[in-house]
Amino acid sequence: MKPSAALLLLFTLLFGAAPVPAAACEAHVVDAVDLVDNGPAANRITVVLVGDGYTPAELPRFRAQAEATWRALSSVEPFRSYARFFDVRRVDLVSPHSGIGDGSPLGMHFGCGGTPRLLCADDDAVRHWVGPAAGPRYVIALADSTDYGGAGGKGVTTLSAGAPDAARIIEHEMGHTVGGLGDEYDSAPAGDSDFPNLSDQGADAMAAAHAKWWRWLGAADPSGGVVGAYRGANGLYRPTQDSIMRTLGGVYNLPCREAIIESLYRRLRPLDGAAPAPQAGPVRAGRILRVRPLLLPGGGRRLSVSWTVDGRPARFGALREGGLALDTGALGLRPGARVVVQAVVTDETSWVRDEAFRQARMRGQVAWRVGRF
Repeated sequence: MKPSAALLLLFTLLFGAAPVPAAACEAHVVDAVDLVDNGPAANRITVVLVGDGYTPAELPRFRAQAEATWRALSSVEPFRSYARFFDVRRVDLVSPHSGIGDGSPLGMHFGCGGTPRLLCADDDAVRHWVGPAAGPRYVIALADSTDYGGAGGKGVTTLSAGAPDAARIIEHEMGHTVGGLGDEYDSAPAGDSDFPNLSDQGADAMAAAHAKWWRWLGAADPSGGVVGAYRGANGLYRPTQDSIMRTLGGVYNLPCREAIIESLYRRLRPLDGAAPAPQAGPVRAGRILRVRPLLLPGGGRRLSVSWTVDGRPARFGALREGGLALDTGALGLRPGARVVVQAVVTDETSWVRDEAFRQARMRGQVAWRVGRF
């Protein structure tokens, strides 16, 4: 028997949360494991993978599916190039019975909004089981099901982890969640033109109004062809003939990549920190100044770092550690001299063409007052 609305309200007022269904009370977390640790949670996006409908005997399957989910997402661009912006955590939640449905801890079920393949979860239950966030995060709830389905966007992202197309589904759904992207297929609602990759205007109108993906018009796209305005059966325009937001297994087109990268930088800072702390006061000449930018995967790939002394480029001989540090003893300061040393860290990826956004959110700087005294 379901609790009445009045009883739910009373519980909320008295205890701050509604009562957990009796069957779900038998659920419990047996472990929480950091699969990937790329740095401090305050300046990384944590992807939390939690399962619904897995009994103790089925947890090995969930663990394998969780790793496969992150492996699939981090193999497609731009997530592959920005994989080190993420930490990944797995929450081993035991269900009282196998499979999703009535009484499963996360309340996952198909058929949301009358769409058979749309897979939903109880967001409040998910938050309860994964616990509080130490920084920005996305939660992916994996259903113990082999049926096709998933959902992305605001709130919890869902995935039918046992579906044959699970790897390709999560790549598509996280485009909704991270980049705020819309579906580019013909059957998508005609009123969805607010998404960054959908428009009710053609190429000429976009270019004239400097709207949507106007900066990309005419660019060669990794999906094949060029970026333009391709009208679908629903009357909306999309940037390319095909993309991962139209066909599973494809790639993100350039406007979609830009939207995803910009979303990451709305939640993260380009710099983890600097040493010594700039606010600690003047630095005596002879000390080493260091910056810690966010990291990119792959040897030699990183955000750019430029150093200036009183606004002029620092002499090359003063740079250390591949440009991540500067030796103030090599500046040649005379007794009593004081200068301002500044380090600027910038993500110069060609996948972003909005230079105003780059300067505002993809650039970080620190400055020290250095003197010989």
